[in-house]
Amino acid sequence: MAMLAVPVVAHLVIDRATRIRAVAVDTPALEVREQGELRRAGPSWTRTVGGLRVTYLAGTPEEIGTAHSRLLYDRMVADEAIMWDGLDHVVPFPPARWLLMDVARVKYRGVAAGFPEPRARELAAEAAAFTPDPYTAHLPTYQRMSYLHALYDIALGFEGSPLVGCTSFALGPTRTRDGHVLVARAFDFEAADVFDIDKTVFVVREAGRIPFLSVSWPGLVGVVTGMNAEGVSLVVHGARAGEPSSDGMAIVFSIREALSQARDADEAARILSEQKTMVSHMVLATDAAGRFVVVERAPGSAAFVRSAGTDTAALTNHLEGPLSGDPKNLRVRDKTTTLARRARIDELLSGVAPKSADVERAVAMLRDHVCAGGEACPPGDRRTIDAFIATHGFVADLTDRVAWVSSGPHLSGKFTRIDLRATLEHAADGGDPAAPSEIAADPALVDGRYEQGRERAGAPLFGGDRQKLGGPR
Repeated sequence: MAMLAVPVVAHLVIDRATRIRAVAVDTPALEVREQGELRRAGPSWTRTVGGLRVTYLAGTPEEIGTAHSRLLYDRMVADEAIMWDGLDHVVPFPPARWLLMDVARVKYRGVAAGFPEPRARELAAEAAAFTPDPYTAHLPTYQRMSYLHALYDIALGFEGSPLVGCTSFALGPTRTRDGHVLVARAFDFEAADVFDIDKTVFVVREAGRIPFLSVSWPGLVGVVTGMNAEGVSLVVHGARAGEPSSDGMAIVFSIREALSQARDADEAARILSEQKTMVSHMVLATDAAGRFVVVERAPGSAAFVRSAGTDTAALTNHLEGPLSGDPKNLRVRDKTTTLARRARIDELLSGVAPKSADVERAVAMLRDHVCAGGEACPPGDRRTIDAFIATHGFVADLTDRVAWVSSGPHLSGKFTRIDLRATLEHAADGGDPAAPSEIAADPALVDGRYEQGRERAGAPLFGGDRQKLGGPR
C-alpha cells in the first residue's frame, strides 16, 4: 500500500509546486449583446464573413482578453473539449496521462515567466472571463491557457511533431500584374482538425500598438500567421536544431510582439532577433516595399537573418544559415518532404512571368498537387505543396492590406477576402460593409481527389473531430 501511495503523493506535490499564477488584473465588465449577425462586447465584436469567423478585439490588454473570452466562450469550450478527448484517446490509461501531464508541468513550470508583460495581463483577463470553466479538474484556467499558448513550442520539442509541413512564398512588384507585393502560406499543424474547422480571423487594435490581422483559432491571443496595418507580414515555420528549452518566449507571443510593433521587415527581424526562444524555427518577414527576409532561430544560438530573395522568395522547413549542418536539420532534410516541397515551389515561382501574378494565381500555387519535376503523384502525397493537410491557407496583398483566408476544409474550400483597412475603418459598425468576395473552392473537393488525399494523408494526432464539430461554425 505504501508503494501505491508514492505516485499519488508525488502527483499532489507536483500539483502544488508547479502552479502558474496569473498577474493581478481588473477584468472589465463587458456585457455580451447580440445584434443580428453581430455579437458585441464593448467595442469588440465577432461575426461570420463568407463562412469565416472574423473577430475584432480593441482596447487595453485587459479589455482585449476579457472580450476574447466573452465573445468566443462557446467555441473555446467546444474546441478545448476536442483536445482533452483526443488526449484520452491517444493515452487511454489514466495513470499514464497523469504522468505525462506531471512531466510537462515540471518541465514547463516557468513558461509564463517568458510572456511579455502585456500578454500576461491579456491572458490573465481572458482566463478570468472564461467562466464557468468546465476544465478546472484538469488544470487551473490560467495555467492551462499558458500551456496552450506554448503548445507550438512544446510540440516542436518532439522529433515527430506535426509542425514541419509548412510552405510559404512571396512575389514582389516585378512579378505581379498590378505591381503589388503578395505573400502566401500553407500552415500545417496536424494536431487536430478543429484548428482548421474552427479557425478565426482576428483583427486586433491594441492601445499603443500597430493594428494587425492574424489567422488562428478561438482562445489564442498570439500569432502564427499575420499581417499588420503597415503592410508587414510574419509567418512561422517549424525547424530543427539545437536543444529545446523551457526558458524563453512562446513563439506565438514572439510573433505578435514583432507584428504589433514593426513598420517594415527589417524592424520585424530586429525585434525577433532580440528575443529568447524555446525551440528552433524560422520566420518569413515580408513588407509592402518588397523586402523579404528569413529569421532563423534556435535556443542558445544567435538569430540568423538572411535575405530570402528580391522578386520572389520561398520557405519550407530546413535551415540554410549557420545551423544548416546541425544533425537535426540534416535529418529534416533527409527524412521529411522539405526539400521536395521547396523544389516544387521554386519551380512554380520560376514559371511566374513578369507582371503576371495575382491573388488567384497565388491560391492556385498553394493548391498545387504535383511533385517536383512535373512528376504526377497521388493525391495526399506529402511531397506536394497541398497534401490536403493544411490548417489554413493565407494570401496577403501587402500593398492593399487585404488577406484571403481559406474557410476549409484545408486548402480545398473557398478563400474569403478580408480587408484589414476597411475592417479598421468601419470597426464601430461591425467591419467592412462590402459584400464578401471569394475565390472558388478547388475542383479537387468534388472530383474525388480530396477524399483520396485525406485517406492517404491520414488522420491528425487527435482525429475524428471534424465529425464532432459538424463542419464550420
